[in-house]
Formats: sequence, C-alpha cells, structure tokens
Amino acid sequence: MTKKYDALKLENQICFPLYACAKEIVRKYKPFLDEIDLTYTQYITMMVLWDKKQMNVKTLGEYLYLDSGTLTPVLKKLEAKNFIRRSRDKEDERNLCVSITDEGEMLKEKAAGIPDKISHCVNLTKEEAEQLYTLLYKTLGDLSQ
Repeated sequence: MTKKYDALKLENQICFPLYACAKEIVRKYKPFLDEIDLTYTQYITMMVLWDKKQMNVKTLGEYLYLDSGTLTPVLKKLEAKNFIRRSRDKEDERNLCVSITDEGEMLKEKAAGIPDKISHCVNLTKEEAEQLYTLLYKTLGDLSQ
C-alpha cells in the first residue's frame, strides 16, 4: 500500500529541487541586483538586450520563457528607468519592438561582475556546472514541446 503513494513524497520529485534551487539562486542575486536597481526578471531581460540590442517583444518573451502578461510590466519599468525604449515596428505596427538605450548600455558595465559573484555562491566544478547547464536546457527543451 505504501508504494502506491511513493511518487507523492517530496523527496521523490525532480520538480522540487529545481524549484527550490531556482528560488535560492534568485535570492542570492538580490543584493547584487539591488545595487543596480533591477529585479531578477529585469536583469535577464537586460541580458538579452545587451546581447541583441533590439528585438520584438514576442521574440524576447520566447527567449525568456515569459508570456506577455509577465513581460509587459517588466518592460514598462525598464522603460521608466530609461534602460530600454519600446516602439511600434514601422513595417508592421502590430509588432512592438524593444531596444536598449545608451543608459541601458552603460548599466552593462555595472552588471559585468555579477555572474562571477554568483558563481562563488554555487559550489560546483566547471565540469559539474556545464553538465547541469546541459541537463537543464535539455529538460527545458523537452518541456517546451
């Protein structure tokens, strides 16, 4: 009878350590992100824009695995801080584009040390980190289908 409910034990769930780990890592980011006045979601949004410079909101949402209901308030706050600019696509006004501003580009310099600071919070070898990264993206890809 006990075996019937083994799958319901928290220690038998892969989702729980993923959830708890993600929550704890985001918590570790908080003091570093507070210094540059960003939330974690704003930070990952800026990471994409530091790399891509400009893209439409739909594509940005796909990169971040965020729906428009979550992404829109993030973009509004980043725009209010003058880190990004939102504008309608000239060729198709149904598409909203996001581009990084000069001020947003300057923020990149302030954020440059954050990944190294976070890596000191996670006690993994380079190989373990690469393996975890690969497994997480494999899982994410499988779940996204």
